[in-house]
Amino acid sequence: MAQIEIDHVHKVFKTAEQQDVVALRDINFSIKEGEFICLLGPSGCGKSTLLNAIAGFSLPTEGDVRVHGNIIKEPGPDRGMVFQEYALFPWMTVEDNIVFGLRIRNEDPTKIEKTLTELLQKLKLTEFRSRFPKDLSGGMRQRVAIARVLALDPPIMLMDEPFGALDALTRRSLQDELVKIWSETKKTVVFVTHSMEEAIYLADRIVVMTYRPGTVKKDIAVNIPRPRNPTDTKFNDLKKELTELVMAEQNRFQEAQVRGSTGD
Repeated sequence: MAQIEIDHVHKVFKTAEQQDVVALRDINFSIKEGEFICLLGPSGCGKSTLLNAIAGFSLPTEGDVRVHGNIIKEPGPDRGMVFQEYALFPWMTVEDNIVFGLRIRNEDPTKIEKTLTELLQKLKLTEFRSRFPKDLSGGMRQRVAIARVLALDPPIMLMDEPFGALDALTRRSLQDELVKIWSETKKTVVFVTHSMEEAIYLADRIVVMTYRPGTVKKDIAVNIPRPRNPTDTKFNDLKKELTELVMAEQNRFQEAQVRGSTGD
């Protein structure tokens, strides 16, 4: 049975000129419990818009997103969000950022300390627990952001290009950490990326989206055993297929830009 169902989802935005911009059109697919799904496509294809609909931050204009059969109407504790920009409280230390949600929920202090200790160890943050975000690298800040979501233990994690601003080595390290956490916790992960390699490295399935209006161009199962090697033949065959799919949409975007600039 599907955990998340995206049923004929359309999303239309009004511009300042009161013109309709169709961001999503007739999105239909489902996600099983414990799956790791990557949403892949060029900028402007609606990946983040769809993720925000699942999160409950921005509801569809038409259609529904359901979790266990219940229509999503607002954010909820069953869905945790990790953003690209970290969204940490700059006046709080690492440990205070991580357990902020637990304190808001008035959890038992013993449970809070146990959860904090486990997450500091899991995400290699123990020696940084008393530091402030300004004193951390981008990779460390993102570790804190992930730990803060994990502290609340939501069954679904939504991740909006969380490693997009990181250097290649830090990015790969955090990808490995995320796969390890996912394999241990069995959470459902919906991960937005524009990187073909990242999608193959992480996902059970890759949902490739078209340029605006965003639709599902192809839903691809990644049948490559973990841990995955980017130099493997199957890995690179799939990367080639994804590159062709995404670049076709990127070219369509560029053609639309040219037509717009010439008034055609």
